[in-house]
Amino acid sequence: MVVKGSLTPAAVVEVALGIVDEHGPDGLTLAAVAQGCGVATPSLYKHVANLGELKALVGVRVLEDMTEQFTAAVLGMGGDEAVVALMHAYRAYVAAQPKRYAAMPMDPLHDPVQEAAGKKLVGVMYATLRGYGLEGPAAVHATRRLRVLVHGFASIESAGGFGLPEDLDETYDQIVRMYLASLRNES
Repeated sequence: MVVKGSLTPAAVVEVALGIVDEHGPDGLTLAAVAQGCGVATPSLYKHVANLGELKALVGVRVLEDMTEQFTAAVLGMGGDEAVVALMHAYRAYVAAQPKRYAAMPMDPLHDPVQEAAGKKLVGVMYATLRGYGLEGPAAVHATRRLRVLVHGFASIESAGGFGLPEDLDETYDQIVRMYLASLRNES
């Protein structure tokens, strides 16, 4: 619980992230955050305008965390090695933080609060793909393919949606190899 006198927007977001971790994005309410902060709900309005802004700020934190982890995973690498590291870091983030990942905005580039954080995350992906000579629309399409592949697999995996006995790591490695082949065919 946060002491009333030390309540800041950052502290409110931290409490909100704790609620998301425990109850998922649907459990995030101003009443729950106020209770977690030890204040009455109206007191939150000194720090966030409304639930929409709070959700946007939570989304920013998720994007920032992902950017930090993805950057650390690919630092000093290039080509296939970097793409493999990025795809594994992405999957690992979703596995470790499925509820936070579910709070990630689907289109942060069109939200003024989330745009900068979204551009940084996409920038890591573009930088990782730079070794393939992809620019402009080709880089956008390659980034979208990467996101769709990892998001789809990791989301289904974190929801327990793969019930067949075959090894999930082998399936994922096949997806990574398929993606790498698609990049080589483009460059």
